[in-house]
Amino acid sequence: MELNYKQQGQGQPLLILHGLFGTLDNWQTLGRQFAETFNVYLLDLRNHGRSPHSQEFSYQLMTDDLLEFIEQHQLQDAMIIGHSMGGKVAMNFALQHPDKLAKLLVADIAPKAYPPHHDEIIAGFRSIDLNSLQSRQEADAQLAQKVDDVGTRLFLLKNLYRTDDNSFAWRLNLEAIEQNLDKILGNIESDTPFTKPTLFLRGGNSRYIKPAQDLAQIQSLFPGAAIETIENAGHWLHAEQPQEFYQRTMAFLQA
Repeated sequence: MELNYKQQGQGQPLLILHGLFGTLDNWQTLGRQFAETFNVYLLDLRNHGRSPHSQEFSYQLMTDDLLEFIEQHQLQDAMIIGHSMGGKVAMNFALQHPDKLAKLLVADIAPKAYPPHHDEIIAGFRSIDLNSLQSRQEADAQLAQKVDDVGTRLFLLKNLYRTDDNSFAWRLNLEAIEQNLDKILGNIESDTPFTKPTLFLRGGNSRYIKPAQDLAQIQSLFPGAAIETIENAGHWLHAEQPQEFYQRTMAFLQA
């Protein structure tokens, strides 16, 4: 699968992978900062953004997509930042293809399985009648019936766009995501650990990584991993505390 991407900068390759329901656009501002030092590739994962749609959707397939991308672009000694779902893709890739990777940074996700927790978001997407929709404001009003948080609605509505005939559509493949959500919430597993430099960055207000509970599983797969916390940040820590995220990330990547 030929993934949509945006490239900027020069130097060592740095690939950035967004989370579930996200797009590469979520990382544009930080991407420009990282591009002052690195050769940055912002990617849309399959069924997201402007990348192709497929009814098949799993971490193995996204790992294979990423391998194809790295080999097609002949990237050597690459580093990866992955947030949430993108972090699990990055972990799976590192465990399967350690020779392709120099460093791994995982943003606010553990390799563990998570209980279902996206019901209101799926219901929110489903509540918007694209056939009769006249404006983005109308979409936000409909989505607000299911999703209270304004920031979350703004994030989700970045997936909404106008087609050539001026109607509205979703960039993401909602059907494939909904049908395969159990796979996306599952474990990342491997018999062989990834031993290269790895950093897990968590939001202090987020419950996605609980160091006391998750450290053993993380270190069984990534024995050299460090876990650091960005305070006053939730799951979208790179959006809520972008400067601290940038500084912590640069300290790790340049060490």
